[in-house]
Amino acid sequence: MTCYDRRDLGLLLLRLGTGGALAAHGAQKLFGWFGGGGIEGTGQFMETIGYAPGRASATAAGLAEAGGGALLALGLATPAAGAAAAGAMAGAAAVHAPNGFFNQEGGYEHAALLGLTAAGLAVAGPGSLSLDRVLGHSADRDWMVVAAFAATAAATAVVVGARSRRLRKAREGEQEALFE
Repeated sequence: MTCYDRRDLGLLLLRLGTGGALAAHGAQKLFGWFGGGGIEGTGQFMETIGYAPGRASATAAGLAEAGGGALLALGLATPAAGAAAAGAMAGAAAVHAPNGFFNQEGGYEHAALLGLTAAGLAVAGPGSLSLDRVLGHSADRDWMVVAAFAATAAATAVVVGARSRRLRKAREGEQEALFE
């Protein structure tokens, strides 16, 4: 029997906790589980916070959270899983940022914590207690970390940037309406 070290057990616990929380949030968006809105309800909400089209935004966020979270928990394709989850959490943090840091005020604390933990796991790797190890790290190569984060950063910048422009135009339209 193999004895695993504390690092492997710690990474397993981080993966299970972070991945489980992310997967549950994604399931809320995709399926309406755990009190979530499902694609329709989440899509309508996404429109109100500037992510459009809402249904596509809900699907993308739900897949990044549920898929990235499940893969993180399993320790499978860890660089891509962590990067996808971190990107989704960056989008969530952008929504909550105007409310400050702390969660009780509606801030970005929770999204930042999940995103940073997912990113840290993508960089550190899944540890020995993972499917990546069982599969010979075929989907967990060093170059994949850089590629996954580059792709995620580009996609996140485009999506969050489009949201920011949409919200700015809406505010400008409201201000013009006040002076008419």
